[in-house]
Amino acid sequence: MRHGSVRYLLAGRFASMAWVEWGDPEAPPLICLHGLTRNGRDFDPLAQALSADFRVICPDLPGRGASDWLADPQLYVPPSYLAPMSHLLAVIGKPVAFLGTSLGGIVGMLLAACEGHPISRLVLNDVGALIPAAALARIRDYMGRQFDFADVAALTQHLRVIHYPFGDLSAAQWAHLGTHSARSTPEGRVVMHYDPAIATPILANEPADADLSAIWGRVKIPVLTIRGESSDLLLPETLARMAADGAQTHVVENAGHAPALMDAPTIKVIRDFLLA
Repeated sequence: MRHGSVRYLLAGRFASMAWVEWGDPEAPPLICLHGLTRNGRDFDPLAQALSADFRVICPDLPGRGASDWLADPQLYVPPSYLAPMSHLLAVIGKPVAFLGTSLGGIVGMLLAACEGHPISRLVLNDVGALIPAAALARIRDYMGRQFDFADVAALTQHLRVIHYPFGDLSAAQWAHLGTHSARSTPEGRVVMHYDPAIATPILANEPADADLSAIWGRVKIPVLTIRGESSDLLLPETLARMAADGAQTHVVENAGHAPALMDAPTIKVIRDFLLA
């Protein structure tokens, strides 16, 4: 595993976005982009599994993990993330495959809807052309509460509760997520490894259905859409509509929003799609 970062300009201020990467630097690049409160280390097992075929690059979006926090909380919205991601794409300088979980998938769709984009294939993990208001309300409810913990073990237990829809993860896999979700405070407590202000735009608005049909309609590259079997964010009818539009689909059993992509069958589906 290697570390990297890129400087980008957003709203008159330069900042840094960090990433970790796996595999041969000369191999075909694959970007894996995480969900709302997560970070690039979520993809360690997937990246290791795919590193024989790809240079797997896993960024931390602004305000998460090792990346700089933004001075203006109102910038924690998907269009703002196009700035650091476009800088990263420019640094890579060649066509890339792109995998995005939830928010990461929205960013992937936004990029793939732009003229002249370099994305060759797109994997959407539990996100699609419509996001129901009920799912956004659920996310807003847990984003509106701030927690601190005595240690990483307590934080990990919290993750097992709020993110149980990630699927049937082993104790070691939950421990991995907990370790890389933790940030120590000066007071010796442990908190989640993101800027609490990322919740500001979500808390400021009453949840309503997010219709991404116009964006989805401009995505003209091969797409694999993954759904957690019980997901409340990517509904079966939305998945069926995307399949009718030409997307390949895969449903992860015993998972909701969003599958952790740590199980061997799902990793095989992703690899087969990317190598087709």
